[in-house]
Amino acid sequence: MKARFGVGLVLVVAACQDMPLETEAADTLIVSPTNDDLRLVRGYRSTDDDCQLTGETAFTIDFLDDAADLVSCPAGGDAAQSLVEMYGARQVAKTGGYAVYTVPRR
Repeated sequence: MKARFGVGLVLVVAACQDMPLETEAADTLIVSPTNDDLRLVRGYRSTDDDCQLTGETAFTIDFLDDAADLVSCPAGGDAAQSLVEMYGARQVAKTGGYAVYTVPRR
């Protein structure tokens, strides 16, 4: 019984190694910016917003303001541009693939 299980396991592993990647999967690479300097809390305008409400860290403490929200967006994206156009956001920093904005509440 143990011998059959061992042979079956070897065949399964060998079969998996010979499987080629699908063309679509090989051509698609999704890279999300990552950063230890930011505490990303939730989507700013909606739950699936690329721009994230940003909490306090050693990096962000100097940018926090009681009259504004701190929001981080992937650098160079459309989400960041729309944040500037819709809310008058002002960029205050960049770190790890994110641009950090202050968004006035009033």
